Amino acid sequence: MIVLDRRALLGGAAMLTVPAVARAAPAAIRIDGPMAPPAWAVMQRRLLDANAAACEAFYATYVDARDRLKVFERWGANDGPDDAAEATNDWFLLHALGGSDRIAALAARFWEGHIRQYSAARTVDVPIARQGMYYREFPVQMDWQHNAEGLTSFNVQGLSMPRDRKLIERTRRFADFYTGRDPTVRNYDPRTRTMASLLNGSRGPMLREATPLDWAGDPFAAGERFHMEHGETTYAQTLHHYDEYGDVVGDNPLNLQSTTLGLNAYALTREEHYRRWALDYIDAWVDRAAANGDILPSRIRADGSVGKDDWWKGVYGWGFSPLVPQTGEREDRNRVPRSITAFMGAVLLTGDQAYVDLWRRQNARINAASRSIDGVLSAPTMYGPNGWYSFQPGPNRSNAFEIWYVSQRADDLAAAGDHPWIDYLAGRNDHYPIKAMEADLARIAKRIEAREKDPTTPDTRLADWPIDINPASVASLVQLMTGGLHIARPPWSKTSPNQGGVPLHCRLRYFDAQAKRAGLPADMAALVHRLGDAETDVTLINMGRQPRDVVVQGGAYAEHRIDSMAIDGKTTAVGASHVTIRIEPGCGARLTLAMRRYANRPTLDFPWNRA
Repeated sequence: MIVLDRRALLGGAAMLTVPAVARAAPAAIRIDGPMAPPAWAVMQRRLLDANAAACEAFYATYVDARDRLKVFERWGANDGPDDAAEATNDWFLLHALGGSDRIAALAARFWEGHIRQYSAARTVDVPIARQGMYYREFPVQMDWQHNAEGLTSFNVQGLSMPRDRKLIERTRRFADFYTGRDPTVRNYDPRTRTMASLLNGSRGPMLREATPLDWAGDPFAAGERFHMEHGETTYAQTLHHYDEYGDVVGDNPLNLQSTTLGLNAYALTREEHYRRWALDYIDAWVDRAAANGDILPSRIRADGSVGKDDWWKGVYGWGFSPLVPQTGEREDRNRVPRSITAFMGAVLLTGDQAYVDLWRRQNARINAASRSIDGVLSAPTMYGPNGWYSFQPGPNRSNAFEIWYVSQRADDLAAAGDHPWIDYLAGRNDHYPIKAMEADLARIAKRIEAREKDPTTPDTRLADWPIDINPASVASLVQLMTGGLHIARPPWSKTSPNQGGVPLHCRLRYFDAQAKRAGLPADMAALVHRLGDAETDVTLINMGRQPRDVVVQGGAYAEHRIDSMAIDGKTTAVGASHVTIRIEPGCGARLTLAMRRYANRPTLDFPWNRA
């Protein structure tokens, strides 16, 4: 039964949703056709194992016996608690794909340890963190570029352990810092559907102009004792990096990243108020873009309105090109494109693809402002008091890859540009799976070497240092196993900005029905060959000596419905979010799944725990 949700109208069309719990899948289907292990399947298992071994060695080097990161603890946007939290990025994701249980256990231990570590860590000069950099287990006050990065692991933990009591409790608490339900934290005003400030957290919003000290943290031996990721050689340069970061009061599109907490809280608990809040807030931004000529504004006034002459202002906004003290040049730091992930989350929550229409219209507006520079048609990337600026050759493709992934429209794919994964999915690059996994194996080897040659010690190492040594390498696995996007560190487009704290967007997900855990069973491999609007082709193979029962699910959150499954010309009706398949030893097959994407409300419950 399809239910008409009249709560919100988007683009004039009512949003369609379906019941929160998808219908149960049919009985298990058996695959008993022999299949010799292909090279991609052998390499896939090798990559999963290589990740696990390298991550364990990383943990032994950079995490102490109390599960705390061995670094010089600081507050600051460059090297603060959010960077510490990123040390085990992608470890939960590795487990959810089929990696070892040990990886998930270490990731969970580290999360607990780093919370204790940064709850105890205190500033001397920065006012907000003098009683602890974390309060109630969450950053006291920071922007959502950094808050989201610090939640990269936390926001996918539910893929592996959706019934973990602490996870559910924390997700509720963290979300309620932003829903307005926690009366002690005034980040969000439900009347105006606005966040009060760019800087916010468990101690509420900053309602004054921010100082460089607020951003940079207490004085320390920057560039003398520590490597600085952005090239500063002194603390003075670190401080001056933030000279133009004062304009933080009022809402900012980066705050939309907080809605992932609402999505996860809903998917973990099915409590409707979390879904309603996330959509209310996202819908407010849809209205703001419409009022601003289809451009998402970067500054919102306290009453929720968009200013005609200052919509482009604000830190990380359309007109944010601050001076870099170590170079003396200005650098464009427009982070508005990062907020697309909230709108992708809205599609998960509603099934309504009108949420990405906003981004398609915005790109059209930007491209309409293109001009010929030295004979090359160039599109702008920034906007200021004198109009569009910072023109780059070619059309604007910002977030075009994500738009295509949600829509699966041919015109959106053309706008997204070229990528070898797309060529592979179209049947034009059969070598891509091996090359992509080889690249991840090489990345692991390079990071192992970096760990082994690391000259730093805990008292000369900042929290951002281990991030680039963390060996977890999952980009090819997410693409090839699940037909998904690794948004945290996108490999597909130079115009898709790196970001964290976002959900997993994928076509398929797997569960071990015998071990009752997330991920492919041992000795199994999966390869997605083709993605279409209503179909997915995938090969599953069991290379072991025992039969394996694998659950194939539509989407990371069971959001896609599998209508039927065809194997060797025989079609079986499914009509559910998942299907269980028994694969005999040494057997495999290519499956074609007919699907309706975004047909179900999102849930993180394992398939066997659903009603």
